[in-house]
Amino acid sequence: MNIAVIKYNAGNIHSVRLALRRLGVEPVVTDEIQVLKSADKVIFPGVGEASSVMRYIRDRGIADLLPQLIQPVLGICLGLQLMCRASEENASRCLGIFNTAVRRFPANDKVPHMGWNKIHNLKGDLFRNVQSAAFVYFVHSYYAELNPLTVATTDYILPFSAAMQRDNFYAVQFHPEKSGAVGEQILRNFLAL
Repeated sequence: MNIAVIKYNAGNIHSVRLALRRLGVEPVVTDEIQVLKSADKVIFPGVGEASSVMRYIRDRGIADLLPQLIQPVLGICLGLQLMCRASEENASRCLGIFNTAVRRFPANDKVPHMGWNKIHNLKGDLFRNVQSAAFVYFVHSYYAELNPLTVATTDYILPFSAAMQRDNFYAVQFHPEKSGAVGEQILRNFLAL
C-alpha cells in the first residue's frame, strides 16, 4: 500500500511515520504533487501555525491539489483545521473541504486543550471497533465548530468537532498516532478504507 504523508516543514511527521510502521506500512513523506496524486491514501498531519503552513502548501501547489484528490485523505490536528473554510489563527483562509470555521477557545487557564479526553457520537468507518467515550490525545488551542459533517464530538470548555468526514476526506482533531490502542485502531480503519 502506497501511503503519502504531506511534508510541510512542521509537525508530528516522525510520530505519524512511527505509528504507520507499527501497522506494517512504510509511508513516503513528500511535498511532490505527482507522488501525492498517485498515492493510495494521503495523510495531512499537523502541528504548527495555520497561515505559515497554508503559505507553504500554496507555494507548492498542494493547496490546489488536496481538494481534488479522490483517494482517502486523513487530516490530523492542524490538518483538520486547514481542511476547513477558515481559521481565526492569524485570519487564515484555508482549503474549504469542510464548510465550517475554526475558532480559538475562549481565553482562560485551560488553553491549550492538552491531554486525554473522550470522544462521543462516533459515526462512520473511521470509528469501526472504537467505543464511544474512548480516550484520545489532544493538543490544540483552536477547534472546528460542530457542523453536519461532524462524525465525533468532544467537550472541552464547549462541544466541538473531534472528527469530520465528507466523501473521501476524513479529519481528526486529536492525534491518533499518540492515542494508544484506540488511535492505532483508527489508523488501521483509515488504512482499510
